[in-house]
Amino acid sequence: MAAASKFGFLLRPKWLGFHLLCACAVVGMIFAGMWQLQRLDQRRDANAEFIERIEQAPVPLESLLADDLDPDVVANRRVTASGTYLPDQVVLFNRSQGGRAVDNVLTPLVIDDGRVLIVNRGAIPVEGQAPSPPAVAVTIEGRLRPSEVRQRGELSDADTEVIAQTRRVDLERLAPQFGGDLVPLYVELVSSEPAAGPADPALLDTPVLGEGNHLSYAFQWFIFSACVAAGWVLAIRRSLRTRAPNP
Repeated sequence: MAAASKFGFLLRPKWLGFHLLCACAVVGMIFAGMWQLQRLDQRRDANAEFIERIEQAPVPLESLLADDLDPDVVANRRVTASGTYLPDQVVLFNRSQGGRAVDNVLTPLVIDDGRVLIVNRGAIPVEGQAPSPPAVAVTIEGRLRPSEVRQRGELSDADTEVIAQTRRVDLERLAPQFGGDLVPLYVELVSSEPAAGPADPALLDTPVLGEGNHLSYAFQWFIFSACVAAGWVLAIRRSLRTRAPNP
């Protein structure tokens, strides 16, 4: 009876609300930590898939193109293609390479079957002049990349008929400018024959894979949940001491 009386205050409405608040906070933080671990697993799977694809031998672009092509299935595959560059180019700005800001040069390549393939030929200094593409037939190797779309909160490009600069490789928006049948993916150039010269854009670095901050975020959430649980215990112990009769 004495023990029940001693702990009876814990069943008062104010304390019940406190218990519920602490329990919800602990459970919510544990779920947040588990979600971060799931994101980490997804990132690791995506990295493994990327490495598997770029390590495969390059294949002719035409062998991957089909009417029911799923860009996500072939993204990051290395491909080869032959054709002739068109003179019109688009500057892709707000990019980075080697830790510094750069622009990229997008050049349309008319491949052997008549379709147009957008090729990211590489990086140039910000606001630099885009070097003209080779005026001869070329054979290229590159990484296939899916079309980019504007995400919520991102800035839009200028609404002009002819695009000279763009924030993203939006193939649907670029298609009217170059005409013809545009390949539904673009290529990041890896090598070219004839080889790129010193005046050409610098080839893009191979993407550096990372796991992000998911693991550290997960630990933080688990630590926060432990702190809330410890605070709940300390609050009860303090209340018990303040309610204990003086000797």
